[in-house]
Amino acid sequence: MSVNLTGEDSLTPWQHVEIARHPKRPHLQDFIAGLFTDVFELHGDRHFGDDKALFTAIARFEGIAVTVGGHIKGSDLNENISCNFGMSHPEGYRKFIRLAKQAEKFGRPVITFIDTPGAYPGADAEERGQGEAIARCLFELSGLEVPIIAVVIGEGGSGGALALSLADHIIIYEHAIYSVLSPEGFASILWKDPKRAEEASAVMKLTALDLASFGMADTVITEPEGGAHGNPSRAIEALRPALKKALSGLLLLDTPSLLKARYTRYRGFGEQSEV
Repeated sequence: MSVNLTGEDSLTPWQHVEIARHPKRPHLQDFIAGLFTDVFELHGDRHFGDDKALFTAIARFEGIAVTVGGHIKGSDLNENISCNFGMSHPEGYRKFIRLAKQAEKFGRPVITFIDTPGAYPGADAEERGQGEAIARCLFELSGLEVPIIAVVIGEGGSGGALALSLADHIIIYEHAIYSVLSPEGFASILWKDPKRAEEASAVMKLTALDLASFGMADTVITEPEGGAHGNPSRAIEALRPALKKALSGLLLLDTPSLLKARYTRYRGFGEQSEV
């Protein structure tokens, strides 16, 4: 594990949540423009339609052909509405897995960017198989025969984030969060009061340092003072060496070794030992 963050965390978990949700924080489109070349976006799940909340493309990173997927929140209100605030419908996840399987066929590594409060919970999404679409992502990614790297750049909430984050290497930004659901949802379920979200965030262990300490995040990217929104270009460029290092290491593995390491990684999460 490589954690590029030293010292104790001086912020509360809720302050991390607020920074992760900052409207000026760099979004997926900024990372795509800053890190990738020859970007060719692909659309549609071949079943229902195209989901604007989930971006998929073929691109190059440092000259290497890769497949990129990620959540799009939008940078202003109009984009937020158009992209459903980053909450994908099932066709978004089906689009992503279609492109992931294509990446496997042509030997392209998969890089995902996580930034969503969760999958869209509306009745229409449930009618079209939201839960199955997320489960299918997990099933297919678990055995995908190419390297997978996931980068948590903002919010990582619920199954909506999990669907794109079953990976061989997980990178998370210093003020990003990743959890089983949003603090508001946690407080609503546990205490029947979403107003206790700040209290919930304190017990959810959702910060980058929490995840690194559990072995769930492999690399933590230090952000500019005050958060990535203070200097977006610098924050984005800080990802390049970490992404390059992780990709280079994974490309050295043959397929059996890659799949064995992935299996061992996920079987080890949550293990406890008695002293």
